[in-house]
Amino acid sequence: TVFNSLNHDMTLAEFKFIWYMEYSHRMWGRVVGLVYILPAAYFWHRGWLSRTLKGRVLALCGLVCFQGLLGWYMVKSGLEEKPDSYDIPRVSQYRLAAHLGSALVLYSASLWTGLSLLLPRHKLPETHQLLRLKQYAHGTTALIFLTALSGAFVAGLDAGLVYNSFPKMGERWIPDDLLAFSPVLRNIFENPTTVQFDHRILGIASVTAVAALYLFSRKIPLPRRTRMAVTSLLAVACMQ
Repeated sequence: TVFNSLNHDMTLAEFKFIWYMEYSHRMWGRVVGLVYILPAAYFWHRGWLSRTLKGRVLALCGLVCFQGLLGWYMVKSGLEEKPDSYDIPRVSQYRLAAHLGSALVLYSASLWTGLSLLLPRHKLPETHQLLRLKQYAHGTTALIFLTALSGAFVAGLDAGLVYNSFPKMGERWIPDDLLAFSPVLRNIFENPTTVQFDHRILGIASVTAVAALYLFSRKIPLPRRTRMAVTSLLAVACMQ
């Protein structure tokens, strides 16, 4: 489809490059699945898993399989013939966002489970400030997750190619074609200008939220491990 619609002059070597990228991605995904499922089955058989951990392991293994299925469903959307469309062949931005979102959930749940087993949980007094910090950390996590999902829409629509200036988009702070599509809600998911604009706003909001979380954490007596985590989060946010 892509060859017929877009890359008529693609050489065999160029095709092999993108083919091996896709093949490597699929093989790596299958290796990840085996690394999850085989040790889990072994630990289960040996009786090393508690009842709670068995539930987590089943959920994680199920999510691994779902992630692979979602990846196939996403790629399939880029191979479908669209006789009424003259657009560049690409996968659905909705399916791409779903694939990325499930990967983030899988990674976060795996990391959370692993750290819960490796590191003892701190028993801190439930002060008002500590509860506020916890709530704010959860809100910041949700904002970062939303920002990452918006990045999938940017990639799926090639929205990063629309404007390449910052902080303005071209000569304006707010582009003229921000709400060009009808109905208005469609712009959020299908208008490349709006998708890039939203991703910029969410990115700035995420960095601001992480910085505020760091500053607020400095006012509360926290264990060394927690301080390192908050400081590392700020460093990674700035680098990103």
